[in-house]
Amino acid sequence: MRYAIVSETYPPEVNGVALTVQGLEQGLRSRGHEVQVIRPRQSAEEAPAAHEVLVRGAPLPRYPGLRLGLPASGRLQTFWRENTPDAIYVATEGPLGWSALRAARRLGIPAATGFHTRFDEYMRDYGAAFLAQTALRWMRRFHNSADATLVPTRELAQFLQEQRFANVVRLPRAVDTALFDPRNRDAQLRAQWGVGENGLVVIYVGRIAAEKNLDLAVRAFRALQQSRPEARFVWVGDGPARARLQQDNPDFVFCGVQRGEALARHFASGDLFVFPSLSETFGNVTLEALASGVPTVAFDYGAAREHLRDGIDGAAIPPGDEAAFIAACVRLAGDDLSRGAMRMATRQAVAGLHPEQVASDFDSVLLQLSHARRTRDGTTASSTTEREAS
Repeated sequence: MRYAIVSETYPPEVNGVALTVQGLEQGLRSRGHEVQVIRPRQSAEEAPAAHEVLVRGAPLPRYPGLRLGLPASGRLQTFWRENTPDAIYVATEGPLGWSALRAARRLGIPAATGFHTRFDEYMRDYGAAFLAQTALRWMRRFHNSADATLVPTRELAQFLQEQRFANVVRLPRAVDTALFDPRNRDAQLRAQWGVGENGLVVIYVGRIAAEKNLDLAVRAFRALQQSRPEARFVWVGDGPARARLQQDNPDFVFCGVQRGEALARHFASGDLFVFPSLSETFGNVTLEALASGVPTVAFDYGAAREHLRDGIDGAAIPPGDEAAFIAACVRLAGDDLSRGAMRMATRQAVAGLHPEQVASDFDSVLLQLSHARRTRDGTTASSTTEREAS
């Protein structure tokens, strides 16, 4: 089969959407399919790979290093007339995503979209709560113009169905347990952070931005420091809030963006993963922390709702209960025995989440859309022929 994936963001950009899209692409390719990737050009000098189509992009406001794809309906129609995919997957709701859906409709190509970002929640995080419902209507219009909307959790599927999103399909996520493994714990790395084997490393991995609710992580760490003054807070990632956070907290350790084996070492070298975000559609880092053997404190939704076992792998906190979040961080920071037991248990929570299964499920969704479109087109053609004959 020939598939096309359209995304505003893609590695080497580091964020949950980019890495998820790359994983889906690689999964389809590993199953023997031809996969086209349509994405914005990330630099003026960048040349496309053989399977890529690069379009014009523009910087994303307030997010240095990320770009937005500009409208490209005409170019995509021309390209897809000559290289028609059996189905397409549109991962982002930006101008490029809208262009891809418009081109697909005009050419009769079946399309699935991915619901990766809660823009309605982002409106609240950036001081524009009055635009939340507008953002939700905008997203509904976008996704309902496709043949299916893929989501990672049952919770999100139910929410979107209640908001009149059509054809919502759950596509579970997975984690690379061969890469993210407790055996990657690195004593030398911990020493660089100023922590010995028996010390406490609280770790956060992800975008350092307003929508991640990071002030709560800071308050939780300062509270647990009252009983564990030697604890260090390690931050892995980058984003628009980093400079201010680093200025206000000179004792924090900032490691920047990490990838691959280096990221796996950073995860496994932590003792407690804190994830205070309330704006995730999933939260891949939760799975990566659990696979790395790191007890986790997160709000009980998204990946945590699906996979974090409260009291076994860490603490799953009722969404929005900041006092309970802080209390759980303080409790686990002060209980080395419980954290040790949790460290032995966390991998069990994600042991069955295989990337190969996600690739198979994704392939099945696109294949079904392609077959359904062919059936409809065949029925329409047959009916037209019968009417003309009569």
